[in-house]
Amino acid sequence: MTPSVQLAPERHWLRPGIVFLLLLGWTLFWFRDTASAIVRIWLQSDTFTHGFLVVPIVLWLVWRKRATLAPLQPRPNAWAVVLLALVAFAWLLGDLVAVNALTQLAFVAMLVLLVPAIFGLAVTQAIAFPLAFMFFAVPIGAFAMPQLMSWTADFTIMALRWSGIPVYREGLQFVIPSGNWSVVEACSGVRYLIASVTVGTLFAYLNYQSTQRRVLFILVAIIVPVIANWLRAYMIVMLGHYSGNTLATGVDHLIYGWLFFGVVILLMFLIGARWSEPEPSVSAADIDSVTLQKSHLHQQPAARPRFELAAILVALLVAAPPLGRAALDTANNAATPQLAAPTMLSPAWWLAPDPVAVFKPAFNNPSAEFNASYATAESKVGLYLGYYRQQDYSRKLVSSQNVLVLFKDPLWAHVASSTADISINGAPVKLRTAELRQSAAGMSDTMRLTVWQIYWVNGKLTSSDILAKAYGAFYRLLGRGDDAAVIVLYTPKGAGDEGKVHLRAFLQDNAAAITALLAQTRQATLTD
Repeated sequence: MTPSVQLAPERHWLRPGIVFLLLLGWTLFWFRDTASAIVRIWLQSDTFTHGFLVVPIVLWLVWRKRATLAPLQPRPNAWAVVLLALVAFAWLLGDLVAVNALTQLAFVAMLVLLVPAIFGLAVTQAIAFPLAFMFFAVPIGAFAMPQLMSWTADFTIMALRWSGIPVYREGLQFVIPSGNWSVVEACSGVRYLIASVTVGTLFAYLNYQSTQRRVLFILVAIIVPVIANWLRAYMIVMLGHYSGNTLATGVDHLIYGWLFFGVVILLMFLIGARWSEPEPSVSAADIDSVTLQKSHLHQQPAARPRFELAAILVALLVAAPPLGRAALDTANNAATPQLAAPTMLSPAWWLAPDPVAVFKPAFNNPSAEFNASYATAESKVGLYLGYYRQQDYSRKLVSSQNVLVLFKDPLWAHVASSTADISINGAPVKLRTAELRQSAAGMSDTMRLTVWQIYWVNGKLTSSDILAKAYGAFYRLLGRGDDAAVIVLYTPKGAGDEGKVHLRAFLQDNAAAITALLAQTRQATLTD
């Protein structure tokens, strides 16, 4: 029979433990908005509800290591303090441009880094997995949704064609003889993937001892839900097709999907358990070894750890980013921008009384905007400008919620995306391009739009979300404000490249006027 390990509380843990708890409360106070944003997402999104379980699981995992931790001597680590400073600065950059993923990751990283900063590397190494598991509390993963949706559509259509069913596809929508289908957000499988990776990682840690087996099972936990979701989507379309659309087209669509996913994941864990490696038991010799280490700990003189000094440094570093953000906010321009469509951009292009199409990009809560059409004798082009200032988490230019067309838009569908290289004001620029289709898929008489999009950030032009955020953070740090805008051009696609030709001509004639208008909008409110 294996004896259990019961160690008396260690006095050398008292001071660092109190310091750690005080710093934990201090960090939660300064970053309470970020912490509450994480919890709010847990509450609002079923995809991230597992976040409520992460902290209790981490505490339990640490408790399991109490016998290993007890004899260790906590000692502050200077490099962890340096790393914490870098992470705190990353939080500041993320908060300046309202990037939830960056601020939330940085916040959790700061909580994790409190451990090596106060307790040292030996303690951190002993509980490395529980600390790493804390990052599953961060509600990220939605960025993968577009790619997962695209893969799901690719596989489903390929499998349907292999099954002998003809398919007409446009973007994420497709038509088969029995009806129309589309791959929407719920079909991406991101919920299955996040759930599988979270549980699979914990399963691998608890059931395997070798790093190779743990990594292998985590890879399986990533791959299996993706493939399972493809099969689920194909199965649902086939059920609908052969049942005359009486099955798998309503709520049962989701029920069948979760049942299938549940069976697949259960099989994955059952198979994984077949090769589980039991955790080594603690023997009496191990207890004697721990006791010997404890005696050496108290016999060997060592420099007194400076927990209070480390605590002061960490406390200052933790408070610096929110205080810095408040100081930068006072330098930001709070005036409301004024933006109106000019009657003429260049001599050849005049404001048209009738719109190109009933279309407006789905950009949320801009500080100012206009959506107008300009025409020459040969062509007509729509111009949308969405201007953003005083950006925060509810008003920001670059966001996954800001798109040309919503998934559930009743009038338009996004059927193709690409990029185009063009010269604007003498400089080469890469634009985002898109094709939008009106009405139902497969109809030949529907209107189609060619759309070009680019960001303007304090005078810089870019089509990259990452660069737009980077420019925004850079100019905020310089005290130049956060003024930014989206420029969207659209025109009927026409035959061949007719739409692209019209948009290129419009930009060549009016790019300077558009960027000047945005610069004047920024400057006008600076001088008011």
